This record gives sequence, structure tokens and C-alpha cells, in this order.
Amino acid sequence: MKNRIKKAAFALISIISVSCLTFFGCTEKSPTVKDIVLTSTNGNVNTYTIYFNDGTNQTFSVTNGKDAHLTVDDVYEAYKQKYGDDLSFDDFLTKYLTLNVADDNSQIINYCLQSSVKVYSEFSYKNYQQQTVKSLGGGSGVIYSINDDYTYIVTNYHVIYESSITANNGISQDIYCYLYGSEDEPVAKSGSWSYVSEYDYGDYAIKCEYVGGSVTCDIAVIKTPTATIKQINPNITQVSVGNGYTVGETAIAIGNTEAEGISVTEGIVSVASEYINLNIDGTVRSYRSMRIDTAIYSGNSGGGLFNKYGKLIGITNAGDSTDENVNYAIPIEIVSGTVNNILYYALDGDDQTNNCNVCSFGITVEGKNSKYIYDVETGYGDIYEEIHIVEFTSSSLCESLGLKVGDVLTKLIINGKENALKRYYQIGDLQLTIREGDTFAFTYLRNGVEGTTTTHTVIKSNLISKD
Repeated sequence: MKNRIKKAAFALISIISVSCLTFFGCTEKSPTVKDIVLTSTNGNVNTYTIYFNDGTNQTFSVTNGKDAHLTVDDVYEAYKQKYGDDLSFDDFLTKYLTLNVADDNSQIINYCLQSSVKVYSEFSYKNYQQQTVKSLGGGSGVIYSINDDYTYIVTNYHVIYESSITANNGISQDIYCYLYGSEDEPVAKSGSWSYVSEYDYGDYAIKCEYVGGSVTCDIAVIKTPTATIKQINPNITQVSVGNGYTVGETAIAIGNTEAEGISVTEGIVSVASEYINLNIDGTVRSYRSMRIDTAIYSGNSGGGLFNKYGKLIGITNAGDSTDENVNYAIPIEIVSGTVNNILYYALDGDDQTNNCNVCSFGITVEGKNSKYIYDVETGYGDIYEEIHIVEFTSSSLCESLGLKVGDVLTKLIINGKENALKRYYQIGDLQLTIREGDTFAFTYLRNGVEGTTTTHTVIKSNLISKD
């Protein structure tokens, strides 16, 4: 089932508040923060305990991630201003604060259940007697964003698609979801013993509409009026999207296991990135995936994979039928890039909302000299490799910028922001974020000498469908 590919073609391609921390603006006699622990949750109010290195502690409460006192966001910004450090927010928390979730993850899991749904897709076709027959597929989803008009839900493309159906390009025209705690399930309403002609979805069913999707990313977005979903439960929340993940990190899967109701399993991230082969629409494709040992089953497809902080780090979509401890999820970089891309074009009124458009670079790259480097300071390690250009397509955009076969790509600069490249697949992930009007350039090494290409402004003809 697994196919480890080291070459990829890219043609298609807060919550805490504190009063003082010792590294700035505090007297030398002030105790340092040893630990901050989420100790209880009551509705939207989280209670934290700060443990200081002098043995004292202090508790405080935060409502919806906000508080009248100084927040960690304030601390982070002040730290950057004082020291000019370019640490990301997550790296800042890792380096200077330890936020643990007591002895188990039950509070975080309960929080994540507010944004978890189960999804059913109905398909109609004619049987051999020319009777209209309906079939039903079950999966999972997460509430990705909520605005005044619509609530957007993310699931797998293969949950709402059936390759044998010719109508509507194989996309289900009748999609329903159920919220955790307000669950029901479709039951056959009419038909005979050999076929179903109509389903009754019950009072808790929420009718959804297809927004867009990508079979090559196995991601789809559906929507429902916010007023409709909040009639069922006004307390729903959208997921908090994580900023990456690490091997060994807690991986909590929430989904519609065996299509019999939302349930939870827990494990770890086993492999940060590998490639697996999936056949969704009659074509076998290679999908970049994160491997997890978290148990997932039929019906979990499209469900959220969360870390111990309740951040979404992936969407579960596949498993190894011969080994229950080898399962897969779509990494958060692909999830957020694809979803944001689809929503951008859908909300912009683009008539190609079924597709995820990306900028075609026209290069094939290969990772070489790969090595694992452990960071003693952060306690985490990562794999680094040299990203070599091995081939250009005809009329390659990157070749026109001055790149050559053999160049080693080190950075992709998008709208002035430098994105360091340490793994070859990052180029494909970042392509998902580039749209018409954006600018990009590459920094590269050629014979050991660093250079930067000219900056290109993306035009519509540079975009192709990652459908």
C-alpha cells in the first residue's frame, strides 16, 4: 500500500494570560515561570495554574482565549521587539513556556467535540430494472470556519464522491451532517427489500451543500447556513488550526467510526511524511501523508486529527487493512492550504469552485543528502535535505526565472515572506497558498554560491487546477 517516493513533480502543482515573565520587564527577584497547566474547564472558561520555581503557584481563568490581563500574545510581541528574535509563536511557547494538559487529554477532547461532525452522502442511480436506487456513504468532518452567513465543514473528497455515479460529476447532491450530542442516522423510508428509494434523516440532520474539492488532495469543503446549524446547537466552535506537528506528538482522532456515531481514539504521530497510493476515482495517485498509530476505522474518513492542545494537525483518510497500528492522515499544511484555496475562489465568486487552483512552477525536484538533526534546546528534531532541481517541463515558469538543473533550492519567497525549504515536499505545500496577483521568487545555491531569482507576479494563466 505504501510507496516511498523521493521525487515529486510540481507541475500541478491566546489562551494563557500572565502578569509577569522574568525575561523582560520584571525585577530580578521575581520568580520564573516553571510550568503552566490547564487544570479545569467549565464551558468556555478555562482555569490555569502557574507554577513558579520558588514553589508558589497562582490560578487564573480565561474566557474564550481572552482575559483582561497581559496575554501570552502580548508577551510574545514584547519579546520580539526587545530581542529582535524571529521565533514563531509556537517555537516561543516551546522554548520559554511549558503548557501541559494535566494527566490526560479528556478536557481537550471534550473541547474538540464541539467542532466534530459526522457526514452522510446520498447517491442516486438506476438499477438494472431502471428503478431509481439510492445508496448511502458515511464519513466524518470538522467545522473549519463560521461566519454570519455560512458555516464551512471540511471532510475527505472520497466521502462525498462516488466514481460510479455519472450525474453531478460524481458529487453527492444530498449531503447531511450531524453534530456530536445531536446525533441521528438515516433510515430507509421507502423502497423494497432489494433497494432503497428514499431516506429519512431525522430531526437533527443538517443539509449541506458542496462548495469545492480536490481529488488529488482528497479534501472537500461543504457548507450550511450558520443559522441552520446553530438551531441545532448554538455552542458549536470552529477548529483551531495547528502550525505543523512532530514525530511522537499526541494524535487524537475524532470521527464517525463504522458510521455508527462519533467516537475518539488516541495515539501518536509515527512518521512525519511518507507517500501512499490511493484510488479514489479510478486513478491510482500518490498522496503525501502523515503516519499515525491512532486507531481509525471505516467512517473515520474526513475526521479531525488533533494534538494535545486541541489544535487540528490533520484529516484522517486511510488505513492499512493488515495492521491496525498503521493509519494515515492528510497533513495540516495540505489541509489548510487546500481548504483556504477552495474558500478563496468560492467566496470570490469564481465559477471553478470545484477545483483547487495552484501556480504551475514546471519543475521536478529531488531530496538528497537527507539527515536527522536533533535540537537540544527545543527537545525536538527534524529531517533536513538538499532540494535539487532535476528536470523542467516545457515552458517552465521556474526555468524562465533563471533556475537551472542541479540548482539547490533553499527558500521560496512569497509576497516578500521567506519560507526556508528543508524538505522537498514543502514546495508543493506552499504552492497551495499562491494565488493570482501574488509574487514569488526562489533562493538557491549554484556551485556553492547563493543567488535569488527575479520576482514573478502570478497571473491567471500561471494557475492550473489541482482537481
